[in-house]
Amino acid sequence: MNLAQQLARHLREVHFGENWTWSNLKDHLKDLSWEEATLAIYSCNSIATLVFHMNYYLNAVSDRVRGNPLTAKHELSLVHPPIQNQQDWEKMVTQTWTDAENFARFIEQMPEGKLWENISEKYGSFYRNIQGVIEHNHYHLGQIVVLKKIIRAMQKEEMQSESILIKE
Repeated sequence: MNLAQQLARHLREVHFGENWTWSNLKDHLKDLSWEEATLAIYSCNSIATLVFHMNYYLNAVSDRVRGNPLTAKHELSLVHPPIQNQQDWEKMVTQTWTDAENFARFIEQMPEGKLWENISEKYGSFYRNIQGVIEHNHYHLGQIVVLKKIIRAMQKEEMQSESILIKE
């Protein structure tokens, strides 16, 4: 397996599983309701916002690696279409899987020497950008895992409080 194929594998693993950490986006999103995904707790972004943000940057890097000009803007990476039901949420998640797989397929076909060429002076090599988006997605995956645990713990506490009120 050459380096481009290895990068494609790592991109797939953070999204679909079997990575070194045994934590992946697909497993952590599969049982989330749209209400849980859109719940913003404390001053944190919602899980849906993080998923959109992750995919926004994946697509920005994908476009640059394909030779397109940089059009992404950070402030747009946190503004997603409204999610008002389970279908809206599932549409966002499905698009995330599709975009990740399409980018992985593109990466694995790259000649290894291309990885060391600079996309630009400011952003560095193709390798740096691809590896960077993989690291970026692992970082936000960790946030999603923590947020999901907090949301589920809050739901459990709420249900326990309701059962105490009913008993009295």
